[in-house]
Amino acid sequence: MSTKKIAYLSLLTALALIIFFVEAQIPPIVPIPGIKLGLANVITLITLVRFGRRDAFAVLALRIALSSILTGTAAGFIYSASGGILSFLTIAVLIDVLKKDRLWAVSIFGAIAHNIGQISVAVILTSTIQIFWYLPILVISAVITGLFTGICAGAALKYLK
Repeated sequence: MSTKKIAYLSLLTALALIIFFVEAQIPPIVPIPGIKLGLANVITLITLVRFGRRDAFAVLALRIALSSILTGTAAGFIYSASGGILSFLTIAVLIDVLKKDRLWAVSIFGAIAHNIGQISVAVILTSTIQIFWYLPILVISAVITGLFTGICAGAALKYLK
């Protein structure tokens, strides 16, 4: 891997971390727990399109690990990792099926997968199956936030060419 590519991926990781921390300071848009825009996922999508699956996964994994270390929350790591990995697997498959011009659709499915991953871990950790009743609310929010982050990633990619 070239030094230039390492530097670029490092900058993308740093940018994803900055976006994550800035978004954490924004008051919730809706008064429903667990709903946030997930703007750092814009960087994952950009990295996936520009550099491929392996590099995008590396940027995602580093963002999740570093944000968990810096915020000091082990539970946050478990939820972020479960949602992030399931989301990544989804977008990594769908990017070839839906093509890059439908990045907004790829992002929506990734956001839904993220919520499914987090809800599944919550059910496992709490042994409370009723948590799945919260999933329809999260899916609705995932469609909206996934659409937004997908549009943002698509717009950013136009300028990065």
